Amino acid sequence: MTSLDKIVSLAKRRGFIYPGSEIYGGLSGTWDYGPLGVELKNNIKREFWKSMVYSREDVVGLDAAILMNPKVWEASGHVAAFADPLVECKFCHSRLRADQNEEIKAHEESHKGKKVEWTDPKQFNLLVEAKLGVVEEAKQKVYLRGEITQGVHVNFKNVLDSSRMQIPFGIAQIGKAFRNEITPGNFTFRSREFEQMELQYYVNPKDASRWYEYWKEERMKWYLALGMTKTKMRFRQHEENERAHYARDAWDIEYDSPFGWKEFEGIHNRGDWDLSQHQKESGQDMAYFDQQKQEKFLPYIIETSGGVDRAVLFFLANAYHEEKDRLILKLHPKLAPHKVAVFPLLANKPELVKKAEEIYSQLSTFNPQLNPAWDDRGNIGKRYYSQDEIGTPSCITVDFQTLDENTVTIRDRDTAKQERVKVDDLTKAVDIK
Repeated sequence: MTSLDKIVSLAKRRGFIYPGSEIYGGLSGTWDYGPLGVELKNNIKREFWKSMVYSREDVVGLDAAILMNPKVWEASGHVAAFADPLVECKFCHSRLRADQNEEIKAHEESHKGKKVEWTDPKQFNLLVEAKLGVVEEAKQKVYLRGEITQGVHVNFKNVLDSSRMQIPFGIAQIGKAFRNEITPGNFTFRSREFEQMELQYYVNPKDASRWYEYWKEERMKWYLALGMTKTKMRFRQHEENERAHYARDAWDIEYDSPFGWKEFEGIHNRGDWDLSQHQKESGQDMAYFDQQKQEKFLPYIIETSGGVDRAVLFFLANAYHEEKDRLILKLHPKLAPHKVAVFPLLANKPELVKKAEEIYSQLSTFNPQLNPAWDDRGNIGKRYYSQDEIGTPSCITVDFQTLDENTVTIRDRDTAKQERVKVDDLTKAVDIK
């Protein structure tokens, strides 16, 4: 299995992910996405949105504010219950989550035989506080959202009133969330600032079980369709004592990562917890009236909640392959930062460079999402290997035969096989739909 250190090294060296604020010593639990990383991340989000919103008639999108009235978080239970158990080492005063047995064991071993004693677990709230206002003494305490979910639920009636949606229907959202994590770690897996991609699907309580199973399978299919290895993916049901306070049932899609089986995405039956709480605390009627059945009820909510940053990490880990003389990032073509690269065989031959530039411009105009890469540095072999390392599926080389026959060489990333294709057929050969 590929080590996490290799993923981290590749990510920084090739411009996928950098440590946040690195020139000032960094800030634990924060990461910056470089030129390739932001493309990979955007491609994942784009595929999620296409799958969830554009290809379905029963789902609409939303982009809620990060800052919300603090009463939202009181009603949702986050102020009282959004917490992790914290223990402190009496020897060195390091603080860890009490439920992270592997981290605790590693910490004890790091003291080389010295007996480590821990304080009793204390609950540590994960909400990140902020202050709003002009006058320092009168600033209002607010929270950076700990999840993007509640922005959807407080807009449930707004969406109903302003659209023609009828239950069952869903609201999808992608956005930043913040948690005051006790022990951020494993690269981008556990961060203090991260991005989520979620669906909140509202159903008649009588149909909740059927829709729950449906969305479990749909989400697993989505990851597999984007190239995840099936044998490295699994479902795991939460034990009753580890479920969130709102969950009637909870399953995780897990990935066999370089640091063990870890959560990729959670699928939860939230019951009517959210709508009932907001109805109670706000005084607004959140019930839905089914005109066909002449029935009024509080919808149950089936949630799919995935981390964009975790997806980036796991897609990178799954795609990482080493061969004898090259490193290949076998990303699905839809996710690759560059779908194609264009090379002139020799950079010192103006006629080759001109023709290659024409093809590069043609592909960029045909489909901007191809995001063609240009490279005329060094020998052609090194250029191929460089593109393999960042996951570019196809490389186009313009050579002297191109000038005579109007054909180019296309090289496949995974097999390294080459074939000649007419320039007029290039858009069809490299198009990613």
